[in-house]
Amino acid sequence: MPAPKTPALTVDTVIELIDRPDFPIVLIERRNPPPGWALPGGFVDIGETVEQAAVREAQEETSLEVELVSLLGVYSDPGRDPRGHTVSVVYVAQACGQPVARDDAKNIGIFSAGEVPALAFDHAAILRDYRDWRAVRPAIRPGPCHAGP
Repeated sequence: MPAPKTPALTVDTVIELIDRPDFPIVLIERRNPPPGWALPGGFVDIGETVEQAAVREAQEETSLEVELVSLLGVYSDPGRDPRGHTVSVVYVAQACGQPVARDDAKNIGIFSAGEVPALAFDHAAILRDYRDWRAVRPAIRPGPCHAGP
């Protein structure tokens, strides 16, 4: 029996910088098409969990060591990625330090979740969901910051 054709599995991470007032988030400006600003993320490698992929992709693109806080959601609209059908597992994570653009990121930015540039993919919808998520979880307090790279 032939293997089924399925969407590609990806991860994205809303990274809150907990060592700054109001927990701003980190976005990357993409180096590769499609262009634009986006949440750090990428494809899940064979042999890794989605959690491992989220931590790895965040570190590869931002140089930050993140701690996953919560699963935000799964985004599967077939039109979410112009390169083809992808399903993204999206996490909220926390980090400390100064992000640095690396790997697939040509630039990096720190933004208030309510004031972001135009975003690639369906990341504007993901950030709307994140703002809703954060609005009902204001009591979540960050853990201690660990020394980053």
